[in-house]
Amino acid sequence: MPTVNIGILAHVDAGKTSLTERLLFETGVIGRLGSVDAGTTQTDRGEIERRRGITIKSAVAAFAVGDLRVNLIDTPGHSDFVAEVERALGVLDGAVLVLSAVEGVQAHTRRLMKTLRRLRVPTLLFVNKVDRVGARHEELLADVRRLLTPDAVAVTAVTAVEGVGTKAARVYTAGFAGADAERLADHDDAILAALVDDRVPGEAELRAALARQTALGNAYPVYFGSAITGVGVAELVGGVRDLLPRAGGDADGETRGTVFAIERGRAGEKTAYVRLRDGVLRTRDRTAFGTVTALDVVGVPGAAEARPGDIAKVRGLAGIRVGDRFGSGAGAEDDEAAATAATAADFASPSLETVVRAADGDRTRLHAALVEMADQDPLIRTRALPGGESSVLLYGEVQKEVVAATLAEEYGVEALFAPSRTVYTERPSGVGEYSEDMNHDPSTRLRATLGFRVAPGAAASGRVFRYETELGALPPVYHRATEETVLRSLEQGLDGWEVTDVVVTMVHSGFCSVTSVAGDFRKLAPFVLMRALTAAGTEVFEPCHAFELDVPADTVSAVLSALIAAEAEIEVSEGGTAAWSLRGNLPARTVRDVEKTLPALTRGEAVWLSQAAGDRPVRSRPAPRERTDGNPAELEQYLRYLALEKA
Repeated sequence: MPTVNIGILAHVDAGKTSLTERLLFETGVIGRLGSVDAGTTQTDRGEIERRRGITIKSAVAAFAVGDLRVNLIDTPGHSDFVAEVERALGVLDGAVLVLSAVEGVQAHTRRLMKTLRRLRVPTLLFVNKVDRVGARHEELLADVRRLLTPDAVAVTAVTAVEGVGTKAARVYTAGFAGADAERLADHDDAILAALVDDRVPGEAELRAALARQTALGNAYPVYFGSAITGVGVAELVGGVRDLLPRAGGDADGETRGTVFAIERGRAGEKTAYVRLRDGVLRTRDRTAFGTVTALDVVGVPGAAEARPGDIAKVRGLAGIRVGDRFGSGAGAEDDEAAATAATAADFASPSLETVVRAADGDRTRLHAALVEMADQDPLIRTRALPGGESSVLLYGEVQKEVVAATLAEEYGVEALFAPSRTVYTERPSGVGEYSEDMNHDPSTRLRATLGFRVAPGAAASGRVFRYETELGALPPVYHRATEETVLRSLEQGLDGWEVTDVVVTMVHSGFCSVTSVAGDFRKLAPFVLMRALTAAGTEVFEPCHAFELDVPADTVSAVLSALIAAEAEIEVSEGGTAAWSLRGNLPARTVRDVEKTLPALTRGEAVWLSQAAGDRPVRSRPAPRERTDGNPAELEQYLRYLALEKA
């Protein structure tokens, strides 16, 4: 049976989960519509999701359209849970991006669309809530073409008689206007030739061109409707059937797939959601993560095996984590890895950190619970701190509230959270080198010799380890121990923040064939590395947001003052007597303050959009972050730490 895996994406409150519910109802999967407000929807299964009325974790449902099986992944709309969206993008054949006809193109909508376009994910746009007061039609379509993509092609439209913004709103299938033909001609030589010859292509020819271009990510069909009334949903289902490409894969090839979500049962057992790319997966198959003890294929009750294109719920793989991949080698998996890496430019890492402690002082149970939660969301990057506390990385305060509720309700741990703080990074500001010979200072009692050179790396290159020593100068086990330790140690720089865009080169090495062990290299490497990093020096960077702001002309002076006070850097400032447009960047830590200030400064007329956009050097170096590694830059302190670890 042909399959297509689609994601439903949206800015929060655009009606994404309501649309998911309507699709399942219209295709006969459920006999009664659930309600987000009542907590009775199919895909928001968690108690916290139902109570809050928001999607927190990606969920999968399936429906059939004729002989086509559609696996539908409902993703979170709130920007605090963007990591869930990022993981889902790696397993999709197509997407439906939902907009509200009332709120229009919102900040997170633009971020999502930017990523979908970069990854060339075939995407349908569904303009929801056409029945709501304040809904727009032609204006909104113009905004979509201006702010999201000029290649938007309206497939349906709202009738003029029973118009937009009323409960009686209806839609109809729009014929192709000349402008739509011209949009398709931009990517289709046959359509272009017809227009040049003054021949208007027929409806069937244009729809075939639309299907080809949608599959290639060159055109974006737009559907209007309402998830609540069901208007326009049948047309959207037809678009999923006719315009989105089917899942491919080689059933005879090596088993390849990706884990994009994990659920835990009441007893703590894991269920991994796997999108299969190639090969076949069956119960009792052995994998690198364990033996499959049970397997259910979404949308295929009783299936004995998962095949290419399927999404399977797999149990028995105790060691598996979100993001893990089955199989190895070249092929579709490499494409998938490249696609996943490409999203990093659009979905930034968490920019906040909070410190957590257990109310009852049981730090072991707290940390164990956080580690389990990190299996489902690796970006929270929990780490144990001295004194029994743990740190957690976050995207926002809503996510912190959800972490607290999850700890209490699923793990029975009442946690106390410190105020969130910005997550900074460090980069080398120069080149530094240091070597430590095992014969120089016997007080270290480490039978290893190491020398490193630290230098700045290319932008967005991360952490790179290289060798300048002669190949084979150390046994492979010592090389491996050293490289792994260096890369891990760079998670805490001179000020305790993660070091990035850095190249560490091993320039000196030695060992004693009688007494040296791999542990000597693991213990010495952090000390030598920090001495080299101290010689190089580091600069601290903070996360930034790019912003676009339109304000009334008579308010621009006050707005500029507020932006400057928020440490914004203004890159574009232009306008006239009616309105001004401002573009630039500002620290992520000041974004919320600006958003709160703007309505009062502009009589509520400001149009503000911002999104994560890299980082920049801090103007005032922040306080160092608490270390968990014994501070290898200070030898005596570090040796005491090693002695305590050994004890």
